[in-house]
Amino acid sequence: MGAVVTVTAADGHTFSAYRAGRPYAARSVVVVQEIFGITPYIRAVCDSLAEAGYQAIAPALFDRVRRDTILPYDSNGVQEGLKLRAEVGEENALRDLTAAAGCLTTEKKGIIGFCWGGKLAWEAACHTTTFSAAVAWYGGGIAATRNQTPNCPVQLHFGAEDAHIPANDVDAIRAAHEDIEIFTYEGADHGFGCTDRPSYDEAAATLAMQRSLSFFEHWL
Repeated sequence: MGAVVTVTAADGHTFSAYRAGRPYAARSVVVVQEIFGITPYIRAVCDSLAEAGYQAIAPALFDRVRRDTILPYDSNGVQEGLKLRAEVGEENALRDLTAAAGCLTTEKKGIIGFCWGGKLAWEAACHTTTFSAAVAWYGGGIAATRNQTPNCPVQLHFGAEDAHIPANDVDAIRAAHEDIEIFTYEGADHGFGCTDRPSYDEAAATLAMQRSLSFFEHWL
């Protein structure tokens, strides 16, 4: 089990983050939330990474506009999360991700994000030099910024049945970045990795995490 810590961003904003793992574990990773906040699932991801020998930290990105926000996995939660995401803004989110990475003690740091967090992991790879490896699970909107050049190796995961991220988008990303590892999972929908969502797909989630950890083990 981890603990909630307080982090200060470069602009003076303070926010909470869930941190797990030994302080001096050999590998470290920032875990980026979905649009539902630092949910029990996101905490569980951190705990699982800690068990695998990582330092893990998940910053509460919604603290910029509404502290301690956790939203339900339903249509109301989606709409509220989209609103809060817009209010936070990408620049502030990246600022907080960088600050969270500063709490980790390893020289090389990874980042893994889910849903909104997947898009932010991609943007962090492209707009900062903080991370040595980035993994994004079903990051909506990556196709729209696919012509950016990441500053670190990137691995992407998508559900083949994800109506939010159609196959044409995934193909466009592949065409723009032949060097990026991109995996699609047959039968898997958006959010297939989250145990608390109806779309959870155990087989796809297990394989995607195995691939994510192998990727981090190679680059971190």
